[in-house]
Amino acid sequence: MFNHSAAFKIVKTWLGPEAVSLLKFASKSDIQDYVSVEYLPPHMGGTDPFKYSYPPLVDDDFQTPLCENGPIASEDEASSKEDIESDGKEILEAISNEEQTALLKKINLTEPTSKAEEHEKDSKMKAFKKPLSVFKGPLLHISPAEELYFGNTESGEKKTLIVLTNVTKNIVAFKVRTTAPEKYRVKPSNSSCDPGASVDIVVSPHGGLTVSAQDRFLIMAAEMEQSSGTGPAELTQFWKEVPRNKVMEHRLRCHIVESSKPTTLTLKDNAFNISDKTGADIYLQLNRLLESNRKLEDQVQRCIWFQQLMLSLTVILLAFVASFFYLLYS
Repeated sequence: MFNHSAAFKIVKTWLGPEAVSLLKFASKSDIQDYVSVEYLPPHMGGTDPFKYSYPPLVDDDFQTPLCENGPIASEDEASSKEDIESDGKEILEAISNEEQTALLKKINLTEPTSKAEEHEKDSKMKAFKKPLSVFKGPLLHISPAEELYFGNTESGEKKTLIVLTNVTKNIVAFKVRTTAPEKYRVKPSNSSCDPGASVDIVVSPHGGLTVSAQDRFLIMAAEMEQSSGTGPAELTQFWKEVPRNKVMEHRLRCHIVESSKPTTLTLKDNAFNISDKTGADIYLQLNRLLESNRKLEDQVQRCIWFQQLMLSLTVILLAFVASFFYLLYS
């Protein structure tokens, strides 16, 4: 065992003679006495070029999720289904019409909601769900960096947002896959992002299914040539031809935010139209408060420094005036 930490010197006093004999504290100069050069990395004087990379998990079976109007075909199936594309559109339109009819019936039984209120609610959801952490990749900056936060059943805010920002000078094609494609709707799940632009991807559970912490999402991105088209057919062909080593991949875990609001406040919240505060909302507001506090402290420090400077200049000016009058009358 090779370690330079002082903590292991303390641990050494807790171990028996047999265990102590297995401990070897080596530096860069004498580590080759215990390990051959071919098994040491270059920064330790060796020649082993091995670099660790993240291996995909055994259950990482990423598949294409549902789009806004239902499941979308994979790249391999796209060419074989072109002849029935029109039939599929008619089926989707029929399903969409049935959903709209059912929705209108529900709206007639409840109080009407104005479009302004719906727009305000949607804008609030986007403002609260705007992710803070950022993964900075070579092609895209991805927010959030590691976890997608979903609200629980009580809060009703199940949608979450993935923000992709293109940091290259070319168009970047991207697609989103998940280990549970039957459970999520992703819009858009296969598209492109212009240079310097950002794309908001809305992820929501489908059909009232429960979000699981075991679910994961995979974001794949690849840089396109300027002359390439960005239509569905061009993107399908692009993903068939792009080399594997030119595809950027990033994984996201799912996290369920439990509501911290007591059940006794439910009636009062409904009466006064107080929105639910999830853990993610509180975390976001706390970060904003801390940032505002930091800016305020900086402004106060600048004001104090400016006051001290003005006071010093005033004292110097008074001393100069006093010495001037003293010399004038003396």
